[in-house]
Amino acid sequence: MSSLPEDPPSPFGEDDRDTAVQRVQEAYAEGHISHEEMDERLHQVLIAKTHSELVPVLASLPEEKAGTASTIAAAGGRIKRRGAWRVPRTLKVASAFGRVYLDLSRAVIEHPVVDIELQLGTGRARITVPRDAIVDLDDLHTGWKDTLYKTRLSSGPGGPRIRISGTMGFGRLKIRHARR
Repeated sequence: MSSLPEDPPSPFGEDDRDTAVQRVQEAYAEGHISHEEMDERLHQVLIAKTHSELVPVLASLPEEKAGTASTIAAAGGRIKRRGAWRVPRTLKVASAFGRVYLDLSRAVIEHPVVDIELQLGTGRARITVPRDAIVDLDDLHTGWKDTLYKTRLSSGPGGPRIRISGTMGFGRLKIRHARR
């Protein structure tokens, strides 16, 4: 009798690795682990190739903070954020009839990945992202008009990943990279 083959180990992406690094750094900052232990765990996270290799590294750490989500909602009118505002890990923007303008170019972005969920009826949205940001629109569904976005040719490493998802009814989304 032959044994069943084992499932192959599941690889993970850079977003998962960034999240693991952030959890280790937060545990150190909150005093849960020593500096030496942080160095060792970060080394293990950086050389890991599968999720199963991360389990022992993250097992004794506190869970990721859930309070990093925020919602901005308006039935009509404008939603506007610009300047040096703090961008949460997850931002939900809901507007039935108004316009949305989010300028992340001078915003404080503390997370390697920011999820922006748009729930827009009519009206348009414009998002300005940092110059070195990587934008992901795969989970955005538009009903009437296409999204206007040109990817940057020279997107350098180290910029935040901005994942935009949700639904847009009759408006148009325009995304641009900051010039400076």
